[in-house]
Amino acid sequence: MSSEVRSVVPVVYVADQARAQAFYQLLGFSVAAEGTGDGWAWTLLQSGELSVMLATGAQEPQPDSGPAVLYVLLTELDPVLAALTGAGYAAEHLGYPDHAPGGEARATDPDGHGIMLGQPTALPTADGRPGVPGARDGLRAAAEAVSRRGGAAQRCQIGLSGGAVCPADADVKLADSWGDTAWACIEHADEVLVNARGAFIANEDAQGLTQFLRLRRLPRPAAGA
Repeated sequence: MSSEVRSVVPVVYVADQARAQAFYQLLGFSVAAEGTGDGWAWTLLQSGELSVMLATGAQEPQPDSGPAVLYVLLTELDPVLAALTGAGYAAEHLGYPDHAPGGEARATDPDGHGIMLGQPTALPTADGRPGVPGARDGLRAAAEAVSRRGGAAQRCQIGLSGGAVCPADADVKLADSWGDTAWACIEHADEVLVNARGAFIANEDAQGLTQFLRLRRLPRPAAGA
């Protein structure tokens, strides 16, 4: 195999570029580039490392347009729902499924394309809605253990989308099976644990590998002793 796919950009055919841009900006996208040529207008929208292409052609209807369905993962669902409904769009909340414990919703963009919205992490909410406490509880317990030992004495190493430095203090240490480690604040640690399947919280457990190896090196008792 001579190449591998690094990313896929969904192309959504729209009738009005400005109207579609305004809708997708409510979801958190921003215009990265736009242009025209050969009877087409296009806009590349980005949010972090994610991209969506809006395309408008001179022909009506658009060739092979068909209704698209996009699933947009959000760090927080409620502010986006509020922005959509505030702009006059209908959005239906679908509950809190296992794959989106922070909530899932369904909307339709101005050109009839389906938009699924999901929050894959269960952040604490003011109205006490159910979430998934396991990951957050584990992070808080690990952060408390680090704090009792005097804290991490460094900033979060995960960073913001786009390469910006996270200004928050580190709370927990993360690791993976390859031995890579990074200190992270609670918010970014939660994001890493959701999106990096091999990552885990690196606790200083008394029954860890160091203790095991230390015990293994002790002299064996003589036979019959």
